[in-house]
Amino acid sequence: MNIQSILPYLYAFLIGGALCVIAQILIDKTKLTPARILVAYVVIGVFLGAVGIYQPLVDFAGAGATVPLTGFGYSIARGVKKAVDESGLLGALTGELTAAAGGTAAALIFGFLAAILSKGKPKD
Repeated sequence: MNIQSILPYLYAFLIGGALCVIAQILIDKTKLTPARILVAYVVIGVFLGAVGIYQPLVDFAGAGATVPLTGFGYSIARGVKKAVDESGLLGALTGELTAAAGGTAAALIFGFLAAILSKGKPKD
């Protein structure tokens, strides 16, 4: 095993970890709620994807850039751009749905299965 085969994993770990560290620092040092930070990450991903800055990061870090919430925003921006190119203005309304459909469906299905298989208790 040579260093060239390990580098993509190292880059993914470092970039994904850096995104998580930034979020944790924001949670610990600011009064921002985790929900607002998550929304900010998605919006930042959309913005960086729309202006073409996020693609080089994806090329460099792979899953380290596409798995965090900024990657979700990036995929939404990419889906909207593709749909607008294909369908015109109507694509601005449908592109984000088709771009994120697979991940959203998986999250819903696995969340539903977890709810069925676990015994949930109401909060007191």
